Amino acid sequence: MASGDDDDPIIEEIDVYLAKSLADKLYLFQYPVRPATMTYDDVTHLAAKIKPKQQRVELEISMDTVSPNYCRSKGEQIALNVDGTGYDETNTYSAKMMDKQTFSSIQATTNTSRYAAAVFRKGELHVTPLTGILQMRPSFSYLDKADNKTREREAANEGGDSSQDEAEEEAKAITVRFARPESEQARQRRIQSYEFLQKKQAEEPWVHLTYHGVKGGRSEHERQYLFCQSVDASENSELVKTPKEYLAMLMPPLAEEKVVKPVGPSNVLSMAQLRTLPLGEQVKTLMKNVKVMPFANLMGLLASGTDSTSVLRCIQQVALLVQGNWVIKSDVLYPKNTFSAHSGVPAEVLCRGRDFVMWRFTLERSVMRKEIASIIKLPPEDVKEFLEHVAAPRANRGWEFLLPTDVDFIKKHPDVAHRQNMLWLGIQSKLEKVFNFSKEDFVPKKSAQPDPVHISGQQRLKMAQERVQENQSTLQKDLEDRRAGSSIHIKQEPVSNSEDEPMDTSCSSSIPNGSLNGYPSATSPDFDHTNGGSPANTASPELQDFVIKTFRKHFVITLNELKRLFNLHVASIPVGRSVFHSISDHMLQDAILLSQQCKQIMVPHRRLLYDVFTKNYRVRRNIIQARLAQELGDVSKADIDRLLNECCSSHAGMWYLKGTIQS
Repeated sequence: MASGDDDDPIIEEIDVYLAKSLADKLYLFQYPVRPATMTYDDVTHLAAKIKPKQQRVELEISMDTVSPNYCRSKGEQIALNVDGTGYDETNTYSAKMMDKQTFSSIQATTNTSRYAAAVFRKGELHVTPLTGILQMRPSFSYLDKADNKTREREAANEGGDSSQDEAEEEAKAITVRFARPESEQARQRRIQSYEFLQKKQAEEPWVHLTYHGVKGGRSEHERQYLFCQSVDASENSELVKTPKEYLAMLMPPLAEEKVVKPVGPSNVLSMAQLRTLPLGEQVKTLMKNVKVMPFANLMGLLASGTDSTSVLRCIQQVALLVQGNWVIKSDVLYPKNTFSAHSGVPAEVLCRGRDFVMWRFTLERSVMRKEIASIIKLPPEDVKEFLEHVAAPRANRGWEFLLPTDVDFIKKHPDVAHRQNMLWLGIQSKLEKVFNFSKEDFVPKKSAQPDPVHISGQQRLKMAQERVQENQSTLQKDLEDRRAGSSIHIKQEPVSNSEDEPMDTSCSSSIPNGSLNGYPSATSPDFDHTNGGSPANTASPELQDFVIKTFRKHFVITLNELKRLFNLHVASIPVGRSVFHSISDHMLQDAILLSQQCKQIMVPHRRLLYDVFTKNYRVRRNIIQARLAQELGDVSKADIDRLLNECCSSHAGMWYLKGTIQS
């Protein structure tokens, strides 16, 4: 024998028997709040009941009311709070004092397969499996009953005594609501809720039991079932094993590990699982989850090398084109014979309402939720769900389409876009019949104007200087090509804004001989070689006189406005008496700069005002007033008002130079 066996010899062998008589009825009670030396064996048990399915037990144990440790006044007060002053069979304490205590059980463990109760007798060990292990703790349900009594008394006091002479209550209209169909997800949440579990537990009836003391005759009789009734080895096959079987139980053979797939929501599919599906199902699954998607993103989610033509063919079966993006069809999202999870509305009605929302987004970027709801007349929850699928709320703009218009897809696939447009026309005709609208109601609103771009005064000055440098050669050429003639034409320079009105003061549409596009050629008799191409009969004094008179009326004026006034002035001159010649923008600017009224006048007020507006194109009055006070000292309010009225315009509490307010 091995040396280890000599150190630990076997001194006794004990036979083990498995008793099955109480295998389904044996419970182990534990009292965790009671010391083991203070048992309840000698305490009177008044009642006992059990719910077998829940393994829930309640015991009523009497209390020693004559014990010096018992406070009689507290016991009477508790009974008064629980049962009140009246007597009823349902009273918890019939003796008008707290003379009993209730113990309620909780399961210590839900798996008792490894626990058993054993009895050792005459060298034999008899083992009985446990059905449950319960921990008995004091129950304070009587406090809940006392609270309910208190609330009832308070409600009665607030309501007061009712009188038979009181007039009948006025009839009130009630709203009848029908329970909406419950979805599978809502059902699972309801089943797992605490309220549902409490309700299920309350449905199982109590089974009332009779308690027998530890030393009673019935208890002694039942204890005999803890011993195995048959000691025949053939009937205890669970404990009789061959050495090979016993070794296999101690060291079970290695089993192949099964790959456990992670459990996810029923509506979630991994990309690996998704790509095992047919192409049509892949597209349908992606669109049902995303709701709206550009075609380029869809191609990126599919396996590399997927034919775009096949994808286009598949997506047209489950989605519609809205602003160049694909949106899941309503009948795919709400299949036939289904209902709304919010209101119980049938799928057919939901599809019509959602089609109207999508059709509106084919016409404009934003829609108003109230307008949509007033037309389709569906519950607010359903309308909000439609909009959340394809749009996002924006302040003061309603609901805006989620994605920008995919112009690239429309240009690349015009045939698909045309086909989708025809489908929307068909849907529009159906919507007109269903919702009884005229075509004028479907005219889209004008798109919102983009926000104005704010440019500072320094940026404006820099941009003007750059444009002057770029067009210097053109302006110099035009200055050299001026000529005199009876017809006057002011040419639009590249430096002028495209929105500026062309200034045409021609008395006739004919072009003089020897001119090209209204300008004299080098061979023209009117061409002045001495003055570099300037007209021989230039009427600059008249032009300067016009500029001077204009600036006497307008202290600040834009070039466009000056050209407009010049056109009106020329038009008022009788035919044949015109003293003006062909005038370009550059000539008009020269006349302005040569005018005595328009030279740089070093007036301190205006010079400082100019300095302020070079930094920002709009300022507040207090900034102008502070700058003038800083440079010039005290300036009267009248001078500031006159300066602002002559040179500036006010809008929304800000001051602008005249002619610079953006429309």
